[in-house]
Amino acid sequence: MAIISDYEEEEQSNASSSGTSASSKSETHSFSANFDASNPRDFLRKVFDFVAQTSDFFQNDTAVEEVVSMANAAKVNVTAETAEKKNKEVEASKEDAAAVEKKKGQESASIVPNSGNGLDLEKYSWAQTLEEVNVSVPVPTGTKSRFAICDIKKNHLKVGLKGQPPIIDGELYESIKPDDCYWSIEDQNTISILLTKHNQMDWWKCVVKGDPEIDTQKVEPENSRLSDLDLETRLTVEKMMFDQRQKSMGLPSIHELEKQEILKKFMSEHPEMDFSRAKIS
Repeated sequence: MAIISDYEEEEQSNASSSGTSASSKSETHSFSANFDASNPRDFLRKVFDFVAQTSDFFQNDTAVEEVVSMANAAKVNVTAETAEKKNKEVEASKEDAAAVEKKKGQESASIVPNSGNGLDLEKYSWAQTLEEVNVSVPVPTGTKSRFAICDIKKNHLKVGLKGQPPIIDGELYESIKPDDCYWSIEDQNTISILLTKHNQMDWWKCVVKGDPEIDTQKVEPENSRLSDLDLETRLTVEKMMFDQRQKSMGLPSIHELEKQEILKKFMSEHPEMDFSRAKIS
């Protein structure tokens, strides 16, 4: 009986000790510290000191490895979140840029030419024919030609007054013939420039690239000027004007109409053939 009694007492003692140990292990402690984003190491040091003082975590041989593993996992998460955020910002930037370009294109397409088939801008105005572009730049009354700068090159135009920022300075919409261009001061208040187009079959959308563009489909050439052209040029211009009108109405061009006529003729000559899947390209 004494042995049993001793065993029971020892068992009760062990149970009490075990309960005390378990209670110690499950004991909670409050931690309070201020986090300074400019000095995160100080905060981590306080956390590690607190853990070391209130638990036996750092007595384990794998403690350092576990901390390093948690740090690496946090770094991976932050890197992934940063990359995702950056990708979203890039996509948003692309969408914004596309929206701006789309809006710019819509605005450009809606600009109706002035009576000279050009445009009146804040710093200058311009007009055009198929052969030439006329640019008018207002300057202070009394301006002499010696005070003006007009540098005309094949693909570049620079206009302004000496000692002042250029009024026009940029790449031309299309190339010109510099030897056939000239400028002068008119009424002592306007720099007048005549540019002779190198390609005299196209309408310009602007004088200098980057400036507002007109809708060339709304250009209205003077009939009297068409009559002055030689037959071949006149036919080309009339064809171009017809194609522009057709395009604005969503209708086929002359070239497409010609191909349709050729196909119809071929179909009539070969009724035995199946043209149900024929496509015009």
